[in-house]
Amino acid sequence: MQFCVCSPTVDWPPAALSAPRLAAGVVRRARFWARPAALLLSLAMLGLPVLAPEPAQALDRQQVLDAAARFGPRTVGEAQQLLQMIERAGAVEELPRLSLVNSFVNKRLAFRDDTEVWGGADFWASPLESLDKGRGDCEDYAIAKYFSLLNSGTPVAKLRMVYVRAQLGGRTLAHMVLAYYAEPGAEPLILDNLLPEVKPASQRTDLQPVFSFNGEGLWQGVGATSAGDPLARLSQWRDLLSKARAEGF
Repeated sequence: MQFCVCSPTVDWPPAALSAPRLAAGVVRRARFWARPAALLLSLAMLGLPVLAPEPAQALDRQQVLDAAARFGPRTVGEAQQLLQMIERAGAVEELPRLSLVNSFVNKRLAFRDDTEVWGGADFWASPLESLDKGRGDCEDYAIAKYFSLLNSGTPVAKLRMVYVRAQLGGRTLAHMVLAYYAEPGAEPLILDNLLPEVKPASQRTDLQPVFSFNGEGLWQGVGATSAGDPLARLSQWRDLLSKARAEGF
C-alpha cells in the first residue's frame, strides 16, 4: 500500500470540539456521506460563505495541448494520453467511468510530498502540472480525477473533494479523496490513491470526513460544527480552478 498524506494544515481535533462532540461526530459520519445537501444548509445557517456555482465549461482539447506544449514534449504526450482516457470515459456509464479515471490517475502519478516536488508545503497542482512532474500528493490525485470526471460528462453536483482523517499505520493523518454521489442522499463511492478499487464509503472505515467542497459549494464533514478555517483552503481551490480553466479544462 502506498502511503499518501496531505500537508497537515487541517488540525484535528479542532479546539472548539469537546470529547462528547467528537464522539457525536463519529456517529454522524454516515449522515455526512449520505446527505451533502443538508450540510450546505447547515453551513449557510452558521453564516459561513458558500461558493457560487461554477459555470459549465466544455473541454478544449487544443487548449489543453497548447498548454501542455509550454511544459515540453513529454507533457504533450501525457496530455494526449489524458485526453484519450477522458474520451473513453465519456463513452461509458458513470460507474465504469469512475474506475477508468481512478486507475489512470493512480498509475500516472507517483506519490511524492509537495516539499519534494515543488520545494514547499501544500501546493495544489493543476492536471497538467501533475502530469508534467509525474508526481503528486493526495490532493493532486483527487484534483486530476475531479477534472477528468467533469470533462468526461459527470455533473459537478455528483462530485466532492473531501478532506478526511485517515487511519494509517496506527496514526491519524490528513488526507484527501474524491467522493462520487450517484444521486442526492446516496452513499458515495470513494476514489482514492491508497486503494486501487473504487469502494462505497461504508467500506472505508479508515476514513472520517472533515469537510468537502467542489466548484459549487463548501460542506461540513461532521454536521454543523466548524472544523477550522475552510476559506483558507478554498482560496487555493479558487486559484486551482483558474489554472485548470487556463489549461482548457
